[in-house]
Amino acid sequence: MKLGAQVDSGGTDRTRDTVARIILERGPQNAATLADRLGLSAAAIRRHLDALVADGLLVESEPRPAAQRGRGRPARVYAITDAGRAAFPHAYDDLATTALRYLRETGGEQAVVAFADHRAESLARLLTGDVDPAADPLTRTEALAESLTAHGYAATTEQASAGVQVCQHHCPVAHVAAEFPELCEAETRAFERVLGTYVQRLATIAHGDGVCTTHVPVPPVDRTNTTSGRA
Repeated sequence: MKLGAQVDSGGTDRTRDTVARIILERGPQNAATLADRLGLSAAAIRRHLDALVADGLLVESEPRPAAQRGRGRPARVYAITDAGRAAFPHAYDDLATTALRYLRETGGEQAVVAFADHRAESLARLLTGDVDPAADPLTRTEALAESLTAHGYAATTEQASAGVQVCQHHCPVAHVAAEFPELCEAETRAFERVLGTYVQRLATIAHGDGVCTTHVPVPPVDRTNTTSGRA
């Protein structure tokens, strides 16, 4: 669920957005407090809380000892998760873009290229450990996609003419790369280093495409030897 919308008690998603935002801004809250603040029934607020927990945006936990007063079992509280915080709009992209603009103004285009290469080199080091250089090209490419997914790029592979395509369905720096394509170019070179072969970037999310697509040439597998020896 995308968070950060304006408050609208008439929409389920917007109400859940409001619940999550209150917890983000005020810290862990119990169901009774939230229900009273939003004018909802206990049953209604629990449905929203359960949905947010199921989505991984909130976590239910015991209250801190200092918050326990009176007799009886203290009410459990709901806290925002890292995924919940990330779902809200933030200024990280603006900060990164501003920093790169300053770098370009003070150090020139070469400074931006150097930064992009540095970032790509760091990514390559992360990916290299998951890709066996002795494996065949197709296996290396599939391992690259799996490693990219593990690092937040949601990557898959698809068979294509004369090779295979690595499809990245998420790009953490898409908004920044829209102004600084050097990031995409350096990332492509990093893939080449990890795979040990030439690759071609066909599309990028930063340029308005739905998916970042990289073509990896993979020679056709000759299965003659594997089948000729069978009885």
